[in-house]
Amino acid sequence: MAVVVATLTVAGPAVATAPPGYNDLTDVWPTAVAPASCREGDRVETGIQGEVPLADRKSGRSTQGYNCNIDLIGQYQGQGAGIVSATYKTCSYTGSTFPTNFLGPNAGVQVIDASNPGAPVLSAVLTEPAMVGGTWETLKVNKERGLLVGTGVAILEGAGYISVYDISQDCAHPRLLNTGAGSQLNMPVPITTHEGDFSPDGNTYWSSGIAPGVLSAVDLTDPRNPMVVWSGITGIEAHGMGFSPDGNTLYLANLFGLTVIDVSAVQNRKPRTIVPELMPHIGEKLWADGQITQHSIYATYNGQPHVFSVDEGGSGGVKLFDARNSSNLKQRNAIKLAINLPENANRWAQSTTSNGAFGYDAHYCSIDRPVNPTAMACGWIQSGVRVFDISDPDHFSEIAYFNPPAQVGKHWQLTNSFHALLGSIIAPPIIGTLAVARAVLQGQAPTDGIINDQSRLAGGDLSADWCLSPPEFHGNQLWVTCMDNGFMTLQLDPAIYPPR
Repeated sequence: MAVVVATLTVAGPAVATAPPGYNDLTDVWPTAVAPASCREGDRVETGIQGEVPLADRKSGRSTQGYNCNIDLIGQYQGQGAGIVSATYKTCSYTGSTFPTNFLGPNAGVQVIDASNPGAPVLSAVLTEPAMVGGTWETLKVNKERGLLVGTGVAILEGAGYISVYDISQDCAHPRLLNTGAGSQLNMPVPITTHEGDFSPDGNTYWSSGIAPGVLSAVDLTDPRNPMVVWSGITGIEAHGMGFSPDGNTLYLANLFGLTVIDVSAVQNRKPRTIVPELMPHIGEKLWADGQITQHSIYATYNGQPHVFSVDEGGSGGVKLFDARNSSNLKQRNAIKLAINLPENANRWAQSTTSNGAFGYDAHYCSIDRPVNPTAMACGWIQSGVRVFDISDPDHFSEIAYFNPPAQVGKHWQLTNSFHALLGSIIAPPIIGTLAVARAVLQGQAPTDGIINDQSRLAGGDLSADWCLSPPEFHGNQLWVTCMDNGFMTLQLDPAIYPPR
């Protein structure tokens, strides 16, 4: 693999624009976006951009959190949050984590009434089988129809259970619509599931089960009776997705890129009819810079179609592709933080090893509007919530960040946090042991910056939260869940948003 490397200075990294001769198939994006200029009095990062340094984790500084041009104005922590949550009007829906959510008082999807953003409160708990079974990355809202959908995933992959709710009339008290198939234990729907999302018109919910790449289209024209109208294998893995505004083109995330699929046969079907056709692949875009592509977002700049893609592994960050030719996507720009650059890999390993399987990677993002977007907000896992000015597609910059206070020692209070009980207790001993073995094979002592404290191998230290859910724009506020801190309302400083 040809690797392009540029020297980065912490004070002023180069602006992320495509370097001359950059090969978007084989090369590694060499620069981080310009860092935000913070206000006086902000709790700014003490390391490089996106890093929670090992020193801060050991000293307890990370328990104070970090903020730049953004403030926490309201919070409902509850028992923590699952992987992906969703918002609609004045409400938020907190994803569930199976099976540890049963250890707390509110197993299921927690409904948060945020009509007073400064004092959000729990208004309901959804306890149908799909909701208590772990919603993973399936909990999504369609604003056009006022529908909430989630499926039961358990761990990594699930099958059969889907719940559809009307939230259009009273978002704080969702009304279950499908009281039969998919919501009862004896009547599952024939789907596999890990991820999912609505078509833009809300008439179809697309469910993806990661392996072996099964994708299913669930007809919701009658939301009381979900019906699978198409299912097929799209490749070796199917993850999150995005759509063209007409719903005819699907940009499906796979292990190492995007698969572009013509789904017009499903989108334009007669309601409640089975679609037998194969879904033709328009094209596929693969890359080496990042792995486990998470999802995609469609947007237009000056009327021209573009697609953002987010990688949850390999420090791939966020990529922007020119999508005028969907069969041959062309990378135009990228968003990375300084901690994502190859020269900072050791800093990454030193600080994240004992805090679970995920480090400083992007996971889920949202944009403030699909036409000429001005800002993007991302859950960047241990780097917290990051906000970027994307108004100029050739020159991105960071304008704000909020990395919430680490919840050290609260594992058993946060029964709905995948991080606190599963990702932080089970994964670190395995990861830490592998890190020590690798260090020994490389002729290093385990204390040479790889594992600095043997006690850290015993279990996750919760020295930084995991922010995997998309922060969603509500005017100049962001509503988001991070796993340990639960639901939070964040206020962007008017000096930086909307970008000028």
